[in-house]
Parts: sequence; structure tokens; C-alpha cells
Amino acid sequence: MTDWAQVRADDFAVPTDRPVEEMVEELSGLLRSPDPLTRDRQAYSTLATWIDRGVVPAAQLVRLGDEMAERFGDSEIQARTFAPLILDCIVSAGVFESRWVEPFTRWYGAEQDLRGHDASLGWLHAVAHGADLLATFGQVDEVEPRPLLELGLARVLTPTSYVLRDLEDDRLAYALASTLTRPELTEHDATGWLGPASVGLQLSGFDGGIPAPLTNTVNLLRALYVLVDRGVEPPLQDAQVHVPHRKAVLGRLADVLREVSRRQG
Repeated sequence: MTDWAQVRADDFAVPTDRPVEEMVEELSGLLRSPDPLTRDRQAYSTLATWIDRGVVPAAQLVRLGDEMAERFGDSEIQARTFAPLILDCIVSAGVFESRWVEPFTRWYGAEQDLRGHDASLGWLHAVAHGADLLATFGQVDEVEPRPLLELGLARVLTPTSYVLRDLEDDRLAYALASTLTRPELTEHDATGWLGPASVGLQLSGFDGGIPAPLTNTVNLLRALYVLVDRGVEPPLQDAQVHVPHRKAVLGRLADVLREVSRRQG
């Protein structure tokens, strides 16, 4: 077994005593570890670095992607929430399979364990980690953009008692703003996905306190407004891009947010 702490200390230099494929399989298994040091600082950091540096063969990246897609149904929360991070690395490296999208969307909309940092398990961050993959999928031509926009909104409208923190809503806003830069989106598609936000916020009563989904949705849309207004640098690109239907999207966001502010007056 490789000393992964030493690999990290050596700037993730690839050991020469074992085949890369064998070490990647070991690292994939360690991604399920409940120990945050093993999972995050060793397994994830090493895999992410090796994928970025082109160490892992393309054929194995496909197999690893399939494994991560299956892991969205894992019984362990840390296994589920680190799967999108590795898939993000794989797709960012130029390897994509359409069969990975559906397991991700099914998991992201349904995940109930939204803990950010756990004292024992470390960072879990389902919303933020999923948002990172959503952002990258949002730049892949083979992935339809509007369902991703609807998925991101559904994530914050889903009933929960958990209020997003640690910039989770900002990361999801970035994912949505990035997806909104897709040139094939019509004005109708770029604004129509916000319809459920209006309905959801209108149905949210204030008796007994502000419900978490309302807080999460409002914070998300406020962050999104800024990004749409100022522009965003999407994943896989190296320049700032403006949303094609910027004025219409800003107007729709303003309408939704104004209604919430008016009801609290």
C-alpha cells in the first residue's frame, strides 16, 4: 500500500513501484473513507492533481467516472458527496460520457443530508460539491442546459430545515450563471426556469419563522443576480462571459426578489 501522506508531501509525484492503474483503484476506494484526512487531503487531493496533470489514462478515467456515477447511490454520505468532485475533475480533463448525467441529477435533487462540515466526517458539502459538477456539465455541449438550471433551482426549493452556509449558495449561483452563458438558450429558456421560484416563494408562509427553502432560494437568486449583471468566467474557459439574455434574466430575477421583499414589508 502506498504512503499517500508522503505522496502529498512530495508534491504528488507519482510513485514508480506500482502501476498507476492500481494506485488509482486504491485511491478510489479511499474516497469512501469516513476519515477526512484520508479521504480529502490524501485520496481526493491526489486523484484531482493526477487527473489535472494527465497522469491517469483516458480509459481509466472513463472507468473511474462510471464508478463515481454509481457512487451517487452509495449508502455513505461522504462517498456520495465526493463523487461529484472527481467527476468534475474527469469532465474538466476532457473525458465525458452522457450516462453520467442522469445519476447525478437524480442524486442532486433528492439528497437529504445537506450537512456542510461534520465534526467527525469533515467536509461533506453535498450542495456545494454538486454545484461544482453542475457548473462543468453546464459547459458540455452534449448536456441540455435548461434541465440543469431547473435542477439547481429545485435543489434550494426542496423542503429542508438546513440553511445553506459556507458559500454553498454562492457556488450554486455560479453554476447557474455559468450555465446561463450557453449561447443556444432562448430568452424563454433563460428565464422560464425561474417560474417555480415565484410559486415556491409565494406558497412559503412566514408563521413560525422564515422556512429554510425560502432563505436558501432568496440568497441563491441574489447571488445569481450579481453574477448575471457583472458576468462570469465559466469552467473550461479562460475569459469572462456575459449572459446572452442578461437584461431579461435580470428583470425576471428582480421580479421574483421584489415580491419577497414586498411581502415582508
